[in-house]
Amino acid sequence: MRRFGQLAVITVAAGAIYPLLYLRQNFEVSMLETFGVTASQLGQCNALLGVLFVATYLPSGWLADRVSPRHLMSLSLLCAGLLGVWFASTPSFAQLQLIYAGWGIATGLTFWSAHIKAVAVLARGDEQGRFFGILDGGRGLVEALLATVAVASFAYWLEGLGEPTDVALRKVIWLYVGNMLALAPIVLFVVDDSRTDSVGRRSLAETARDFRMVFAKPEVWLAAACILTGYQLFFATYAFSAYLQQNFGLTAVTVGTITVAKLWMRPIGAIGAGFVGDYLNRERVLAALLVLGSFALATLAVLPLDAATTLLLPIVLIVGLVTYAVRGIYWATLESCDVPDRVKGLAIGAISLIGYAPDIYLPLIRGALVDRLPGQAGYSLYFLGVAAFGLAGAVAARRLARIAANR
Repeated sequence: MRRFGQLAVITVAAGAIYPLLYLRQNFEVSMLETFGVTASQLGQCNALLGVLFVATYLPSGWLADRVSPRHLMSLSLLCAGLLGVWFASTPSFAQLQLIYAGWGIATGLTFWSAHIKAVAVLARGDEQGRFFGILDGGRGLVEALLATVAVASFAYWLEGLGEPTDVALRKVIWLYVGNMLALAPIVLFVVDDSRTDSVGRRSLAETARDFRMVFAKPEVWLAAACILTGYQLFFATYAFSAYLQQNFGLTAVTVGTITVAKLWMRPIGAIGAGFVGDYLNRERVLAALLVLGSFALATLAVLPLDAATTLLLPIVLIVGLVTYAVRGIYWATLESCDVPDRVKGLAIGAISLIGYAPDIYLPLIRGALVDRLPGQAGYSLYFLGVAAFGLAGAVAARRLARIAANR
């Protein structure tokens, strides 16, 4: 129970640190009005955030092996919260860029690998699936609850009390900032990372040996392939809103209802897959989920345009449930990579660098396909391509299961 309590703290921290960075998901128009920036300028800030995430994946793993993960997580929450205080002062566009750059470092360099490593060493070998399932599902639940409170409060302040948009938005920002600043000391004093076996200072030759050891393991590359293909399946769901509205003639309200219902599949899918993976076999369960998710996505891609909403809804929910299940279990493959705790952070950074590369290229591919093949054709080709890679990921997961079993 003590370990599950620590897992709960890490999960809440992971769910509370990122929503402010993506405030535009729910408040984009209000942000443009409050900060006096254009949609393009706000997009530049988010693009800067994405670039810094990719650039810090590997360094964040290296850092997590040398500094206590709880110290890194606590520092991240503190820094992100203080940057949020600056953010709440409605700074200029130039200052916004500095804030987003700071968030990229605080949540990428010092938080990402640290929180994954903390969970990996907190769980026993037969608990990896459920711990990572609870982490991803719980994080989604925390984000959903915070967003619900933020949107409801914003509506009350704006419409119920008649406050200006900028005042109401600043209060929303302070809501997120308060959570981060409150969690910083809790993480520091509650999380026990004594098992992380941080290596401290290492010579250049020793560091080079660590890199060679991690990158020479085929298990690391197979785990990266599982996460890459699984994350692609999840990323494809971002296109559902536009796909359904533009091709099936659904209203914005209907599409919004369907996509919100999909979001609530995250805790169910992620946590359920984690427990099932521990009782059966993590990699084999992941392979089955990748196959199921690929076929479900392919089904959605070839549906006739006159398909009824009663048919679309269950298919979208199945895709959502399975892709969230994949997300809940794919980091549990780290246990099968056979890397010691002292370099586990480096392995996490290397896998993340490959596994989350779709953040860079999938939006470009989708945009090009939809522009050149208008209507359902472009989306269908996009979904079918992602589904094909999902099947390749299932092969990688089965291969990783065989290597782990033989070892």
